[in-house]
Amino acid sequence: MPKAKGKSRRHKYSYNLNRKRLYRSARRRAAPRIACSHIRHAWDPHKSVAQNLAEMGLAEDPNKAVPIPKKLLGMEVETDGQQPEKKIVRKPYVVNEMELEASLPEKKSNTLSRDLIDYVRYMIQNHGENYKEMARDEKNYYQDTPKQIKRKINVYKNFYPEEYKNFIASLKPEKMDVQ
Repeated sequence: MPKAKGKSRRHKYSYNLNRKRLYRSARRRAAPRIACSHIRHAWDPHKSVAQNLAEMGLAEDPNKAVPIPKKLLGMEVETDGQQPEKKIVRKPYVVNEMELEASLPEKKSNTLSRDLIDYVRYMIQNHGENYKEMARDEKNYYQDTPKQIKRKINVYKNFYPEEYKNFIASLKPEKMDVQ
């Protein structure tokens, strides 16, 4: 059975085709990616970006929203008595929700792994403040040096100061019972 014509021939690259333009037009048609959930819910896909932001009371261009006074630029200011137009805010709840969210205290997102916490507690429980002994311990799987172990303990102290104090307080009665 004969092969289809042209299949065995090498395919040529089309140098005249502008692939950038094709890619850009496909990106332009896509809806904008909005990170803030408040804006995303109030967004109207049938309106432009400027119209949507104006309805929410947000600025499209920060340079126009908060202009630099001419006095700072060294130019004289002449006013003709006209005041700039005030835009009507139809969706003020968006700005109010964003301000409320921004005023909340920041949640601590940095935590330590459970393995590291257990490792540090084991070392302190068995060796106290003797870092050289900790470095020779059989549970020191990663062969940390005394300085590395001290650093890990300090990180634990900084991340969980209350838990560390309670842990140290719970160790003192145990040591008294032993003596």
